[in-house]
Amino acid sequence: MSLKLNKIAKYDSNNFFLMAGPCAIEDRDLALRIAEKVNGICLRLEIPYIFKGSYRKANRTKANSFTGIGDEKALKILEEIGKTFGIPTVTDIHETKEAELAAAYVDVLQIPAFLCRQTELLEAAAKTGKSVNIKKGQFLSGASMGFAIEKIKSINPAVQGMLTDRGNSFGYSDLVVDYRNLVDMKEFGAPVVMDCTHSLQKPNQTSGVTGGNPKMISTIAKAAIAVGADGLFIETHPDPANAKSDGANMLHLDNLEQLLVDLVRIREAIN
Repeated sequence: MSLKLNKIAKYDSNNFFLMAGPCAIEDRDLALRIAEKVNGICLRLEIPYIFKGSYRKANRTKANSFTGIGDEKALKILEEIGKTFGIPTVTDIHETKEAELAAAYVDVLQIPAFLCRQTELLEAAAKTGKSVNIKKGQFLSGASMGFAIEKIKSINPAVQGMLTDRGNSFGYSDLVVDYRNLVDMKEFGAPVVMDCTHSLQKPNQTSGVTGGNPKMISTIAKAAIAVGADGLFIETHPDPANAKSDGANMLHLDNLEQLLVDLVRIREAIN
């Protein structure tokens, strides 16, 4: 499924698109450094690229967990990245009032998985006219996500919707990826994305910090491309161990290029 999004580079490579960046905007220089490196890799490999960074983290386990550097400050960094590299940007929103705020700075509004059934939030995102990426709840099947697309289309039939899988709850502290969900979500006529990093979370840890299993990122990504994912979502950081949010799940930035090379080859082999 092709992605209709302003500013995204168009190639004849028939590659998947990539949504990638740090979990949260930690500071300007780091965000720009990550964007520059990932964009350079994607230009060489002819992969359409969307920079990802959360301007604020609302879903935290502990009250004192890092939530952000300030809404306007982080959003302006996202805007600067988009203008500097000529690429689209995506960030999460959590409440209806955030939709209009974030839409002034970014190209894609992302609905977090826990909020994918929040009708007013979906409608507020659609009203902005920006593209909307809806993450599938860990408690839902892919087949049920058609209703989420219906909600945004009922408000704005022209809005570009995307559906992203991030695994399903498996017991209390694990997630499992069922690739049938990607196939089922393709039936709704929206580009389908695999979140290769959050699907490897180990939530509900007694330490109050979510764990992860980043060594499996390449496995999740390769399988997603093999079954026909239109895009991949990968959080990446030059120093995951010291990242301020979700460091246990992120791919080390130095490992991204080889993974993308491998994924391009898989895409070529199945097309």
